Amino acid sequence: MSDLSWSGELKSWLGDEVREPTFEVPVERLARNALARPVAPGLRARWLGHASVLVEVDGVRILTDPVLSQRVSPFQFVGPARLHAAPIGLEDLKNIDAVVISHDHFDHLDMATVQALGRGGTHFYVGLGIGAHIESWGVPAAQVHDMDWWESAQVGNVTFHCAPARHYSGRKSMDNSTLWSSWMIKGPNHSVYFSGDTGYAGHFKQVRERLGAPELAMIKVGAYGDTWETIHMTPESAVQAHRDLGAGTLLPVHWGTFNLAYHAWAEPMVRSVAAAKAQGVQIVTPRPGENVEVGVPFVNRAWYVKG
Repeated sequence: MSDLSWSGELKSWLGDEVREPTFEVPVERLARNALARPVAPGLRARWLGHASVLVEVDGVRILTDPVLSQRVSPFQFVGPARLHAAPIGLEDLKNIDAVVISHDHFDHLDMATVQALGRGGTHFYVGLGIGAHIESWGVPAAQVHDMDWWESAQVGNVTFHCAPARHYSGRKSMDNSTLWSSWMIKGPNHSVYFSGDTGYAGHFKQVRERLGAPELAMIKVGAYGDTWETIHMTPESAVQAHRDLGAGTLLPVHWGTFNLAYHAWAEPMVRSVAAAKAQGVQIVTPRPGENVEVGVPFVNRAWYVKG
C-alpha cells in the first residue's frame, strides 16, 4: 500500500463517526421451539445480524453465513464484538437443512456455529476450498459440499446455485486460497439471492441472465470505504445491484452487528432506504430476528435511528 493510501486509511480510522449504537438495539428473540416446527410453504427470512439470515424456501430451512459467536476473531477474548444480542442461541439451532457460505473470513465463517450445526446433521454448501476448514472442525465430509461458480446442488425440491462475487479470501492472510461466492436459491415456487461480500460488478446481471430474477435479494450494504469499493459495495451500489438482478424485495444485510468499517453505525441503512426510495426499489428494514414473509405486507420502521 502506498504512503498516500496509508495516510488515507489512518485518516478514516481516526474519524469522528458514531460507529456503535448509542441505544440498545431491539432484538426479536426466536422462541426456544421456533425451529422444532416443520417448515411451512412459502418464502420468509429473519435477519439474525450481519450476513446471517434464516431463510425458509418451499419447505427447506437455510442459514446464510451463520455467525452466532460473541466476536468475529480467531479468539473470543479479543476482536470485534457483537453490538446486539443474537436472536437465537447455538443451543437452539436445530433442524437446519442447509447452510451456504459466501467466503471464509471470520465474520462469515464461524467455527463454533459451524460445529453446532454440524452436530445436528446440517449440510454445508461452500465455495471451493472452504470445505477443508469445515471438515477440520469435525463436520463429517458427507455433509460438506464444495462448489465452483455456476455449479448447483439439490436439497429437497430446492436448488442451490453457486454464483460469482467480487471479493477475496483467506483466514490468516489474504492469500485467495478459497473461492468467494454469491448464492441463488430456487424452489418450485420461490427464489432468494444472497450476495455475500462483494464489490459492484457485472455479475449481478449475469446471475439474472442465467438464473432469473429472485423474489427476495439479501444484499450487503455495510462495511465500505473510499478505497474498498471493488470488494465492498456502498448502499447505493447495493440498490443498483438489486435492480440489475431484477429482484422483488431488498433485504439489506452485512451491517449493524460488528464495528468493521469507518462509517457511522446506522449510515448503511439510512443510505439504503434513501437510495431505494430514489430508485423505486421495495426495501424492508427488519429488526434483528424479525420475520419478513414474501407476499405479506411488512411495515418499515426506522428503529435504527434513535428517536
